[in-house]
Order: sequence, then structure tokens, then C-alpha cells
Amino acid sequence: MKILILGVNGFIGSHLSERILRLTDWDVYGMDLRDNKLGSVVNNSRFHFVEGDIAINKEWIEYHIKKCDVVLPLVAIATPKTYIEDPLGVFELDFEKNLIIVRQCVRYKKRVVFPSTSEVYGMCSDEAFEEDSSNFILGPICKQRWIYSCSKQLIDRVIWAYGEKFDLDFTLFRPFNWIGPRLDSIEEAKEGSSRVVTQFISAMVNKKPIVLVDGGSQSRSFTYIDDGIDALMEIIRNDKGCANRQIFNIGNPANNCTIKELAEKLRKIFTNHPLNTKNVESPEIIVQDADEYYGQSYQDIYTRVPNIQKAQKLLGWSPQISLDNALQRTLDSFLTELNKVSSEKRPSFTEQIKKMKGSKVNTDFIAPKNEAFNPKQLTK
Repeated sequence: MKILILGVNGFIGSHLSERILRLTDWDVYGMDLRDNKLGSVVNNSRFHFVEGDIAINKEWIEYHIKKCDVVLPLVAIATPKTYIEDPLGVFELDFEKNLIIVRQCVRYKKRVVFPSTSEVYGMCSDEAFEEDSSNFILGPICKQRWIYSCSKQLIDRVIWAYGEKFDLDFTLFRPFNWIGPRLDSIEEAKEGSSRVVTQFISAMVNKKPIVLVDGGSQSRSFTYIDDGIDALMEIIRNDKGCANRQIFNIGNPANNCTIKELAEKLRKIFTNHPLNTKNVESPEIIVQDADEYYGQSYQDIYTRVPNIQKAQKLLGWSPQISLDNALQRTLDSFLTELNKVSSEKRPSFTEQIKKMKGSKVNTDFIAPKNEAFNPKQLTK
């Protein structure tokens, strides 16, 4: 089987590529703006990567849609700060650019596995969100944060309509707060511009307070990336057509917690972590008003719990990794990455000597690395 993954260097795309190449004989064709998250995957003979942009490299994309069996368009903007600062950019990428790809899947009769989002449910009041019965409730037009949810909902509806009218073979999956290694880059993470787990880790690493927007009473159901990829693999395999024209919530209701509880758990793990050698003090947790943090175009979702009975029944899938385990693994990966970056930036002994020789410091009596100091040098 040939799999086309657009956005292959992203959080989901990089993990999915690893799993496919490790466990199957499938070929992966991928496009993204860079390949920094792909690691050794790029050296696999069944991985075919091109650096490109879905808005520019249209001919390459169309050719590979025709060539491949399953298409996963994973390119999207999915950070709340961007919903507010660049709502038109969110709409243009998340809806318009992806619609072109969906239409090509219709034209060439290719199966599309499309990432919806848990945000389509909006402010639904159901205790647990169900794919085929829960209502979608969004806020007023002036709250521009809803443009992401609305864009995703609209393309979900278009895909469904293409399935009804033109027999498009599709599956929609809705990730519920997937976390894990490579979620966001901790070096690039800025307040509000990355997802909540990365924001908190970045704050702790940089000795800044953890900010709870409106007190952190909102709840989320966090899902470890390995569990999410397990479900995606079953969707792609599509044994006996189990995923044909289906919508699946992919989340872990057992891992539901408030954002305040999340901050406290992460702080405890971070404070006691063996790689945390410099930040021995427990990070401060502070509260900030949503209007001050995001601006007046923001409106929050206070609960987000998935009903996963359909995925359990049709895919034979259930999440396995607890919240504490998921947070430990996620923090491990970020701190390991940070230590690696720090060591790469640290100058070698030779570089330090060269720098000192360019200054007024006398370096004649400094012993090279791994060489014992000889007192006779003092007689020179």
C-alpha cells in the first residue's frame, strides 16, 4: 500500500511515518516545509520525502494523489493564538487548501483519512461528545477563535457530502488533545503560540510562572500519541471496511483533568525529574484573565470529553496509557531535547582556548583536555 502524508514532519505525521515503516511493508510519500522531526525515517528506502508547500507544489501533490492508495492531509493551523491573530490564514489553510486535496481524492477515487478536531463540538453541553449525535455549539462571530472549529466543521460536512453524492471513500478522525514527543518545539514555544502542555513545560524550563487562563477550571482529555497512532493504523488498515465513511473520536476519557490539575501534575514531575539539574525550585503558578492573555476575540471551551464506544466497537481500539505516564514520557522527551540542544551549543575545550587566546588571558599554562598538568610548565 502507498500512503501519502501531507504535513509529514508534523506531530502526527512524524509518529505515523515511524510506525508505518516499522510495522508494515507500506511505502510513505510525504511533503512538508522541513524534515527536522523525522529523524532516521528519512533514511528508510520506503520513505519518499519532498520539501514543499501544499499551496505551491500543486502538481506534485496531484500526481501523488493519483499514485497513492490512501491520502492523509495533515496540514493545518491548530494553535489558539493564531485563531485570533490570523483568522483568515486559518480559514485559507485549514479549509480552502485542504478542500482542493479533498476534491482531487474525489476525482481520482482515492481514499482520504482526514483529521477533524475535537473543537468542532464547541461548547456542547453533553457529558461526553458522540460523533453522530452531539450538537456543535459555537460562539458569536466577534469571537474569532471559533474560525478554526468552524473551518474544520465545514470541511467535515463537505467530505460527508462528497461521500453521499460521489461515493468518496473517507474516514474522519477527531483527536482529543494528543500529547507526546515532538508536540511542539520547546525552543520555539512562546506564550500562547503552542499547545497547553508545551506552554507549561516551556515556562518551567525558562523559570517563568505557569499561567492558568481564567483559573484553569477548563477540563481536557489528554491522549498519548502512541494510543492515537494505534487507532490511526487501524483506520488505515480498514479491515473489512470497518472505517468506511465513519467518524471516530480518538481520545482517552480516563485522562480527563482540569488545566489546573495538569499544571500541578507537570510541576511535580518536573521538580523531581533527574534531568532538571538547574531549576530546583518548584515553578510558580499564577492566574490570568482570558481577555488579558488572548484578547477579546477569545472564548473558551470548558469541557471536552470523548465518547469512544464507536472506535472500541468498529476498530477494536482502546487507549492504554494513563495521564501520569503520558505526561512523564512527554516531559522526558522535551528535557532530553533541551539537554541535547544545550550540549550542542556548548563550546568545546579547544574552542574555549582559542577564544581565550584572542583575549588578554595567559593560556600558556592551561593543559589540553585529557592531558595532565605538568608543574615544569611553570619554568617556561
